Amino acid sequence: MNSLAGTLDAELLAATAQETPATLDAFLAQVERRAFRVAELNLRQREDAMDAVQDAMLRLVKHYRDKPAGEWAPLFWGILRRRIVDLQRRRKVRSIVVGWLGGGRDDEGDELPSWEPADHGPGPLDRLQDAQSWGDLSAALRGLPQRQREAFMLRMLEGLDVAETAQAMGCSEGSVKTHLSRAMQKLREQLEDWR
Repeated sequence: MNSLAGTLDAELLAATAQETPATLDAFLAQVERRAFRVAELNLRQREDAMDAVQDAMLRLVKHYRDKPAGEWAPLFWGILRRRIVDLQRRRKVRSIVVGWLGGGRDDEGDELPSWEPADHGPGPLDRLQDAQSWGDLSAALRGLPQRQREAFMLRMLEGLDVAETAQAMGCSEGSVKTHLSRAMQKLREQLEDWR
């Protein structure tokens, strides 16, 4: 876990040390890789994660390009969060309907494949030095309730402050602090072996 913590600390310091880019294109280039990791961790499917990030970027450009540069980060993370939730809801409804209907049949009478959960195979996280510790952290994050996971990822991995996180999550600053505190406690308990 120490190598993972060092890697994450280095990423956070690099992210916070960077000034807000002067152009929206530069901001999107700066946030693209981290946004993909967040989306893939939540959606567990590479293609859905790429779609979510692309949609979030397009919506930011289309609706908020005239906003001050300091507002881009919370706006972007809020848009991405809502897009991820939308995709998760669609996936759940699809799995219920397909399960209820049994996959169905095509025009020729052949049985259509049933929806299966996303493949949890390797993805862009492979570039991390300690794949095992990252895997354990990812599993622990997936086990958190959604709001706690969002608070942890926005505050700890993205380095947003409490006010920006509250704006991105659409809740109060007190709620962000509560969600983050509970997430940290659960992660400490689950990742005790890595201390």
